[in-house]
Amino acid sequence: MEQPLVRPRSLSREAAELRSGSRGPSDHVDRFCGLVERVDPLIHAFVPEPGRHDRLSAGARALSARYPDRAGRPPLYGVLVGIKDVVHVDGLPTHGGSALPPGVLAGPQAVVVDRLLAAGALVAGKTVTAEFAASAPGPTRNPHHPGHTPGGSSSGSAAAVAAGLVPLAVGTQTVGSVIRPAAYCGVVGFRPTYGRIPTAGVLPNAPSFDTLGVFTADLAGAALAAALLCDDWRAREGWAGEERAGAPVLGVPGGSYLERAEPAALRAFEATLARLERAGLTVRRVPLFPDFAEITRQLQTINRFELARSHADWFARFGGLYRPETVASIRVGQGVAAEDRAAALQARERLRERVAGATAAAGVDLWLAPSATGGAPEGLHTTGDAVMSLPWSHLGLPAVSLPAGRTADGLPLGLQVVGAAGGDEALLGRAALLERVLAES
Repeated sequence: MEQPLVRPRSLSREAAELRSGSRGPSDHVDRFCGLVERVDPLIHAFVPEPGRHDRLSAGARALSARYPDRAGRPPLYGVLVGIKDVVHVDGLPTHGGSALPPGVLAGPQAVVVDRLLAAGALVAGKTVTAEFAASAPGPTRNPHHPGHTPGGSSSGSAAAVAAGLVPLAVGTQTVGSVIRPAAYCGVVGFRPTYGRIPTAGVLPNAPSFDTLGVFTADLAGAALAAALLCDDWRAREGWAGEERAGAPVLGVPGGSYLERAEPAALRAFEATLARLERAGLTVRRVPLFPDFAEITRQLQTINRFELARSHADWFARFGGLYRPETVASIRVGQGVAAEDRAAALQARERLRERVAGATAAAGVDLWLAPSATGGAPEGLHTTGDAVMSLPWSHLGLPAVSLPAGRTADGLPLGLQVVGAAGGDEALLGRAALLERVLAES
């Protein structure tokens, strides 16, 4: 029986219905606000907003008046989108999941929001984030099991899509904050190539890694959103074009990296690989990260240094209002020397060359790994472990998490599919085949 809090909705289908006029933006707003009133007190995906219905109703009326002709309606006409509360939206305060005074974090509206509005979307509201998109959890609960974390730091965005409050939500990922919560909440999460969606108007965490991403119910929705939000998107014919070129070769990184996943998650991952092989796909196991501990150290050196630098002014003025987890990370970053960060960045460039060379030598089109170390941990005191996303985020490679099975106690698991830098279009096109195989298994 379907769980009452898990009702993800197709973005592409909903957008088509709204453009066709079978459902109007005002009716859509009424439905959404009713859902928020009934469901959100159980999962806390959205930041509370007085006057939400009035704001959205006015936006829906303006949209209807602007586009009376169905033929001229933009791709996301009337679609309600959740925006992570580190992304500036005109008219909505940015708190970053923190207790800092109102207005301290204010800034110009983010480019990603401008693009959503230009595509006809309505901002449903701000979604809950871990404090400053770091590790101190917010109040959001996992719609599959409300006693478990939804993951972080994009907790509210993932939960809002899983619960069917919105068909599209924006998140950010510095290390694992899109891929992991997508897996925990059983939805699709897409993190594009680093820099592919401009981060102007987003509170910085670690700018060498910070990347905007999206949550949707399925890959078709992610592809629709990506085409509207990413710079210089090259339109494709979906899987048909890739299929003519041959099925993708799938790579599995050998070594200590995969050992970070829990035994049950590894067994589920192996079962997924077996399903893909039975469907005729080639899976190759390739040594890739023999120095995984050093890669982790490099990322943490850059991350902590940049977090401390991003918050230097705010922390100096309001450090007493920061949560202990964030304070600890900033204190570590304050102790990192600039030359150590520079050395770590240089090492990353060498790693990028090595990985690109190994990928080409092995003939790998897509890398596969678990999206997280296991199912969502119980309790709300942690957002989970980001380690399965760590090397790919360090390299800035595009990745998507596809729902792929469940734990013994019914928690969702995800398959992380990683593409080449700048190859976001090919990643989503090729991953569509994997999505179909997993759905048919």
